Amino acid sequence: MCHDLSFSANTVEFIHELLPDIVFDRQIDLDFMLTSHVLSMSHRKCLVIYDTNGTEHLNLFEWGLIANYMNTPELIKKYRIQMANARSETILDKKSAWYRLRKQRCLVAVDGIYEHRSVTGIKNKIPYYISLKSGEPLLLPGLYNYSPIPDPETGEMKGTFTILTREANELMKKIHNEGANKHRMPVFMNPVEAEKWIKADLTDEEISELLAYEIPPEQLNAWPVYMIRTTKERPDKKEKYERFDYDNLPPLGVDELKNKQQGLFDE
Repeated sequence: MCHDLSFSANTVEFIHELLPDIVFDRQIDLDFMLTSHVLSMSHRKCLVIYDTNGTEHLNLFEWGLIANYMNTPELIKKYRIQMANARSETILDKKSAWYRLRKQRCLVAVDGIYEHRSVTGIKNKIPYYISLKSGEPLLLPGLYNYSPIPDPETGEMKGTFTILTREANELMKKIHNEGANKHRMPVFMNPVEAEKWIKADLTDEEISELLAYEIPPEQLNAWPVYMIRTTKERPDKKEKYERFDYDNLPPLGVDELKNKQQGLFDE
């Protein structure tokens, strides 16, 4: 699945260059020092693009979709944790809750995502940073919805979103290799296809065609990074998304530590 991502001020510049007529619905007043790692469970605000009456808009929506049936604080607390991702295979299933939201399509703009890899003999999973080799930000297709109840602090009917996932390609299978949702990845789209995703007149058949796209592994960079879900500073003082070289880490495709004298992250 996808629960960790990264974006920056460069992402905003890319959006403006790609979509010069995009309307900024609000001032992008984020502290980009804090967006090098965003965790889904924190429900932080992210950069979301959507179309209204033929015009692209950029706004800040919270990660973790609040559906219309989550109409009390108790229901939001109970179910929202499950709403960071949606399986793309269920979007057109009329029995799925996502089917009712299929026309509320959006793009989540990020520099890259993180995914965790399990290696036998290493206590902690190893986080990897995944991005495009082209250096361009990623546009992740998603669905959005406005909360059915106002925010208790601001009174705002806040925008929320979920990221669509699909079966992983060969590279991502080697990284996301454990857990109930292993071998999944976001639906990575190139900019041309991504712009189609948010068009209001998209048919269900066209939705299916776009979601069937699998990005070739050779278009992606993937390297190990230091622990991201921690307040502990990296030993090398670098950014969370920068490569971190481990002495004992086996190559992708080899999921067992040969030298077990010292596990990674041991102190």
